[in-house]
Amino acid sequence: MTTDDSQTDGGSEVGDASDFEKYADLGATTENAMDIAETSMDRVRELVPDETLADRIRQKSVHATGDPEFQHLVRFTGETADEPVVAGTRAVLDEQPIVTDITMVKAGITGRGHDCRVRKAIGNGADLAKRTGMTRTAASVLELDREGVYDDAIAVIGNAPTAALALADCIEDGTRPAVVVATPVGFVKAAEGRTRLREAAGAYDVPAITNVGRRGGSGLAAGLTNELVHVASDVRSGEVELP
Repeated sequence: MTTDDSQTDGGSEVGDASDFEKYADLGATTENAMDIAETSMDRVRELVPDETLADRIRQKSVHATGDPEFQHLVRFTGETADEPVVAGTRAVLDEQPIVTDITMVKAGITGRGHDCRVRKAIGNGADLAKRTGMTRTAASVLELDREGVYDDAIAVIGNAPTAALALADCIEDGTRPAVVVATPVGFVKAAEGRTRLREAAGAYDVPAITNVGRRGGSGLAAGLTNELVHVASDVRSGEVELP
């Protein structure tokens, strides 16, 4: 594993390698934790359909928020709802970088089940933010885009609405992420940022997973991204076949 977010455990391993692959997105590494994770997802599947790849994202949104109604707030940009899930899964399999907006989202991305480099945008573009007065997250997205970081990457925004707006500008200017996962949260510019990003992604054929309304957040964005990793693990094991 070559990610800069790799996780290690000091205790003895419980279960075989397939167990770790199966629950890589949930972070479970002990028998008890895996039992809890499995029971939790079984209950989610009683509330959310389990027929398509898009359903797996809807399930994860319910699991991450604890709200069965959240499944109806998820939006997919593409010819089909499955398209962004397939695109994100292929990007994981191709070991494309995962680029988050802030540290909290980066911390939530699993270090198992993939060999993608995980990095955060925040911390870049400080001079641009100071010079223009724009938010640090917007400036960081623009700076990384200037370096070509977002092309073919898994772009994840879980906190900052202005990062979503900045990424929409980048897409309109020619940047092409492999997939976008965007669930910025809040009362100011969050819904606007997601809407604009959905529109830009749709106009330029960039697969995207977003949501409507005020809710969202870092945990949700990380959870949805981890589900892409989980699907990729299932593809490797032969449990899932991509179209």
